[in-house]
Amino acid sequence: MKVKLRIKRFDPAADKRPRFQEYEVEAEPTDRVLDALHYIKWYLDGTLGFRRSCGHGTCGSDAMIINGRNRLACKCLIKDLKHPITVEPIQGLKVEKDLIVDMDPFFEAYRDVKPFLINDDVPARGERIQSQEERAVFDDTTKCILCAACTTSCPIFWANGQYIGPAAIVNAHRFIFDSRDQAVEERLQILNRKMGVWRCRTIFNCMEACPRDIKITKAIEDVKRAILYEKL
Repeated sequence: MKVKLRIKRFDPAADKRPRFQEYEVEAEPTDRVLDALHYIKWYLDGTLGFRRSCGHGTCGSDAMIINGRNRLACKCLIKDLKHPITVEPIQGLKVEKDLIVDMDPFFEAYRDVKPFLINDDVPARGERIQSQEERAVFDDTTKCILCAACTTSCPIFWANGQYIGPAAIVNAHRFIFDSRDQAVEERLQILNRKMGVWRCRTIFNCMEACPRDIKITKAIEDVKRAILYEKL
């Protein structure tokens, strides 16, 4: 079948403003948008810029706006989309070229919440034992693949890039509620800042955008309750 893609193009080194460029490719209904982008890149226009890596919805590299929604190109099937298919870079981050954005601010926010286990005690038996019930408390937030789809779907982040964003809060949640961690208060202090968890307005865009179906809004509310009632 013939498939038409409208791709938002922008090269800061050559363009004054973004523009849409159309391509027509031959594709199977079960092909992914990523397959169509590969075809364009390899056979029609080698100047097209986009990120991708594993191609299996695990690495999170190919987050982009597809038909108006943040999605992973490797998980969107051609047959499930209205045609022509419109592809744009995710919002709120500087466009470096075409569908490639500068991810540095996103990862700075991620690093800010100390997304690693902090525990200076020597384990009694060579490892830190945890019950299934203790693990279940934060199991959902371990699924984040750092694609930035949630953060860049958030109107608060669009309006103020200083907002730490849903993805950073989700990754903080993963350790705040880990029974083995000893830096809970430190992370809650970080999230209790002006541009921290309280900037969330519960719009739910992040829930719709997440390719791993993480209950992001619940995680944010968990952190808010921890600040108010449990930890501080």
